[in-house]
Amino acid sequence: MPDPDVPPAPGPVEALRESSYWLDRARSDPRRSQALRRAADVVERMPPEERARREADGTWSDVGGLGPTSVAVVVAAVAGRVPDYLARLRREGAAPLTSGGATLLAALRGDCHTHTSDSDGSAPLAEMAAAAQALGREYLAVTDHSPRLTVARGLSEERLLEQGRRIDAHNEAHPGLRLLKGIEVDILADGTLDQSPAALRTLDVVVASVHSRLQMDAETMTHRMVRAIADPRTTILGHCTGRLVAGPRRRPESRFDAEVVFEACRRFDVAVEISSRPERRDPPTRLLELARDMGCLFSIDTDAHAPGQLEFLAYGAERAESAGIDPDRVVTTWPLPRLLAWARRG
Repeated sequence: MPDPDVPPAPGPVEALRESSYWLDRARSDPRRSQALRRAADVVERMPPEERARREADGTWSDVGGLGPTSVAVVVAAVAGRVPDYLARLRREGAAPLTSGGATLLAALRGDCHTHTSDSDGSAPLAEMAAAAQALGREYLAVTDHSPRLTVARGLSEERLLEQGRRIDAHNEAHPGLRLLKGIEVDILADGTLDQSPAALRTLDVVVASVHSRLQMDAETMTHRMVRAIADPRTTILGHCTGRLVAGPRRRPESRFDAEVVFEACRRFDVAVEISSRPERRDPPTRLLELARDMGCLFSIDTDAHAPGQLEFLAYGAERAESAGIDPDRVVTTWPLPRLLAWARRG
């Protein structure tokens, strides 16, 4: 995360991307942050001679893809100043996201549920990796969606394997933070996983989540979830109730026998995700405490779709710490070798 107490004057591309970061962290309208990120791409891809000319004469307002806010940010950054817009966002972002959970947050080494622009995220994997490394993460799982979730541009087997090759290349070129190959695979109506077994075997982390037919009857949903949990390739049960408690699209919890589902997680050594997204707060507190009492493992994840959302781990850490969950039962506190040994057990 950029340090709000040390306000250097960034270049125009960096100023636009950092502004986008702070907006995403603050849960602002994503259209605003995406506009700034697109503007950064426009400036970054501009031919050098054109960019030099515009920096010299200050003509930016006629550049396609740059709105008034982006132009003001660019003009100030080119002049060697911290843009007023960015300075304000830095001040607003100086406060911690939560008042609790600091001890557990400090123990978290990674994040096993994130999305990139290969699917429905807004930033490429290199930008997500850079942001995670700046936050002190040791590893970050890239878990874009699976094929049948077309609304989220789910990855076909071919695209998933190609992404895996890019992750390998990134890790080789950028020592430090380790990108993990993963997927958020849809649990289909019959409990099977929406990706080929061969492709799933190439991955480090498999987050299995229900995204469709969320209001099916409780017995059918229970069987559906247990079958997915029992699949040896599943490592994490994602946002188990599917609820949305904030935002424009509220959604009630799915109905299932939680004791049966969590017993399956315990028996098959699958972690229950503590979703750090504020609009989810999933599992609800009563189910979080039930899974705790039943001896389940947990994975505190952001489900981040943008770099600034990687800081959402604070919300999950606060909930887990409040519930009295032993940090050693949270797989994202584990060193990478231990995490991989557990995740690849199937």
